[in-house]
Amino acid sequence: MSVERKFKMALDETRMLMLGSQILFGFEFNAVFQQSFEQLPTSSRWIDGTGLSLMVLAVALLIAPGTQHRLTCDGQITPRLDHAATVFAGWALLPFAISLGLDIYVVLQRDFGVGIGIAAGAFFTALALLFWYGLEVGYTKLVLKNSPMGTPPEEKPTPLQVRIDQMLTEARVAIPGAQALLGFQLLVAMSEVFSKLPPSSQRVHALALGCIALALVLLVAPAAFHRLAFRGDDTEDVFRVGSALVTSALFPLALGISGDIYVALARIADSPGIGTAAAIVSLLLFLTFWYVQPLLLRNRAHP
Repeated sequence: MSVERKFKMALDETRMLMLGSQILFGFEFNAVFQQSFEQLPTSSRWIDGTGLSLMVLAVALLIAPGTQHRLTCDGQITPRLDHAATVFAGWALLPFAISLGLDIYVVLQRDFGVGIGIAAGAFFTALALLFWYGLEVGYTKLVLKNSPMGTPPEEKPTPLQVRIDQMLTEARVAIPGAQALLGFQLLVAMSEVFSKLPPSSQRVHALALGCIALALVLLVAPAAFHRLAFRGDDTEDVFRVGSALVTSALFPLALGISGDIYVALARIADSPGIGTAAAIVSLLLFLTFWYVQPLLLRNRAHP
């Protein structure tokens, strides 16, 4: 299988993970603004905040391979890039699995008790780890027995058509997350709890909503540019402009998610300071994986 095909499949699989991640992220964020949230034990509220933080890490990891593709490799697809996509997706599954169990605990303990909540949360986290890690490791060791999976793909220049296709796929990786988060943000703004938030949290949420809307506009723009300006023809301008738009969109996306982390954690902890610290950590995490690391790798490859 060619390295281009393998990387395309990796991006398609990442899109599946991104959709699930954003649904969990949206639930954890939206739960903070439900009337019943204040009735939960303090521990459950912090568990929801922990799950939210874990999904921030998962989202940062899932989008990272695309930024390396554009910023480090200039759209070229290499075996190293395909390996990076595998590693990032593999690590993203861990916070995903833990967050899934935490969310199930928060929901079930409210109506069925702490014991049922812990048992159900632990069961589904263990089940996810079994099918996402244990099955693969066991199959590799017992069935494949570490046999080589064919010859390593040859590294060669990536055709323009493939580069544009991969760039549009990378936009589709991030779009479901931006769409889902924007929907949850709009619902939160219409809730009764939102009107009771401190003015600072309301302003931050409004700015975060605007950032996510801007990110969504930028992520959709490459497809519109390709179709309307060039009638679907593949040119270097399509790749260059599209890559710049997708890369630029990640900055307001990072700001928007971090802003909502501030709003959620400030409400959970009843402390703007904790909300600010959580937002700063989230923003630094996004900027590191989406911009700093790819540029450092680029400088290392092209000193």
